[in-house]
Amino acid sequence: MRDRVPPHNNDAELATLGATLLDPEALGRVLAYLRAEDFYKNAHQHIFSAILALSDRGEEIDLITLTHELKARGELERVGGAGYVSGLTSVVPTSANVEYYARIVREHSARRKLIRIASEIIAQGYDDGTESRMLVEEAERKIFDITDQYQTGSFLKAGEIVGRTIEAIERLYHAQEDYTGIPSGLPALDNLTSGFQDAEFIIIGARPSVGKTALALSMAANMAIHQKIPVGFFTLEMSDMALMQRLIASEARVGSQRIRTGMLRPSDFKNLTDAAGLIYDAPLWISDTPNIKLLDLRAQARRMRSQLGIRIMFVDYLTLVGAENTEIPRHEQIAEISRSLKALARELSIPIIALSQVSRESEGRRPTLANLRESGSIEQDADVVMFLHRDRGSEQEEEQQNGVETELVVEKQRNGPVGTIRVAFIPRYTRFETLVEEPV
Repeated sequence: MRDRVPPHNNDAELATLGATLLDPEALGRVLAYLRAEDFYKNAHQHIFSAILALSDRGEEIDLITLTHELKARGELERVGGAGYVSGLTSVVPTSANVEYYARIVREHSARRKLIRIASEIIAQGYDDGTESRMLVEEAERKIFDITDQYQTGSFLKAGEIVGRTIEAIERLYHAQEDYTGIPSGLPALDNLTSGFQDAEFIIIGARPSVGKTALALSMAANMAIHQKIPVGFFTLEMSDMALMQRLIASEARVGSQRIRTGMLRPSDFKNLTDAAGLIYDAPLWISDTPNIKLLDLRAQARRMRSQLGIRIMFVDYLTLVGAENTEIPRHEQIAEISRSLKALARELSIPIIALSQVSRESEGRRPTLANLRESGSIEQDADVVMFLHRDRGSEQEEEQQNGVETELVVEKQRNGPVGTIRVAFIPRYTRFETLVEEPV
């Protein structure tokens, strides 16, 4: 294996470079596929870097300017001299096929990266000091980086990004949709946030038994069942069957207490069956893994995204996720988990909604950012933080037809306004709905 030449196509590399010299518009098409490090020969990497530098300064790209740029960099002789540079345009008759040449170069670059990653994994596999699960997670991350790097645009100039941004704005304008993100099912909240946005990390905080899980489940049901949006739901506190019982009761509008006791009416069975049918067809995937480790959660989320196409993910709840390093203080563990989930949201380009408890000091009053438990890192990492709050005495009003009024306080929104929304919690169905105002 050591004697084998890494995959590459010298003719395609020469044709790609030659096309960019023949046609000023070709570089933009090439940048959709390649960066300098994707070329196999060091000389071609230097030449492409010099072409990018000329483009960045807005200068003409031709044989004379390129030769001058390489000379100024002290790299002209290293790439083969002026003769080698002038020969680039002779190997390609036209720039029309430049994207085809660039794809060939990228294909071989990806193969070389896979070979390098495989070699690293083999070497690490012999190291007893590294846990196998960490090796698997790191391998997955590196492989996903190869498949995603040309879509994420981590090396793009602002000039390239702004074009795509304007196009996205135009699409939104012509679509004339109510929200730019994924609707939660609570119109007042969606009006404030314009839906949950891709790559955002969202926190829902509350004291125990106020309805964090019920709110998350109501949102997930609206997305998966009624909008057919693929949803991933990590349940760390409840079993998958307990969660499904809640979901069926909520959708069927059958009291949870009647289901638990078996005191069901004949009409309840039809409602339960109809609800179960809707849920059966919904693109909702539930992961029931108590005490799941952070690395395992990330690995499952990546598989859900790549294989199932989930567009949003819920974690119930954040402080039950296990950190890999349990020797560090608890607040540092939570900070690590929070940062990792934020990074995962950006990596997968989906919203991630994590539930979190708030400290006892907020009992009886509205929670604030300072009340997020365990770590101040959560409020720093989150793009959106919202809290549920209601008076404990109102929980006894289970027969109130329009639900128990609850405040949903958007305390932080990095890219939008904050405010308080009133929603209705219906205890007997353990679900949240839009608050129906009593007639005056």
